[in-house]
Amino acid sequence: MEKQHDHEGGCLCGQVRYRTIGSPKRAGVCHCRYCQLRAGSAFGTLVYFKKDNIEILEGDLSDYEFVTEMGKKWKNQFCSHCGTTILMHLEAWPGDIGVAGGTFDPPTFWYELSGEVFMRSKGHFVGEISAPRKMDTWFNYEPKGTVEARTDGSRN
Repeated sequence: MEKQHDHEGGCLCGQVRYRTIGSPKRAGVCHCRYCQLRAGSAFGTLVYFKKDNIEILEGDLSDYEFVTEMGKKWKNQFCSHCGTTILMHLEAWPGDIGVAGGTFDPPTFWYELSGEVFMRSKGHFVGEISAPRKMDTWFNYEPKGTVEARTDGSRN
């Protein structure tokens, strides 16, 4: 990971601006259906920092919270004006907050990836991603019940 530097970023319309302090704890590419739906793309890129190392400089964030098939809470925070997802709070990572990797100011992708997860639902057109750890699902993945067809990443 990068040395102890601060990085800034924000949403598409520029109304939300943030700063991260120091190095991320981890960064990963996730191909789970929640990230695909949240990002409207083949995968999400999340860069995790300790909660105290993220500062909202300006703008208003709206929240959308749900419970995953693992029974864990997940809260997305996005710009109230343009809808850009900025932050993800996953109960699975207490005390850490994920920053949407593409929202950092250039050079946008300054961080190193530590993992690639939920590869079972990776788009067939997505090439090799350079990450040292690769997982079909997640290290402690255990669904608690039935999964809606639209969020079931095992259905390929």
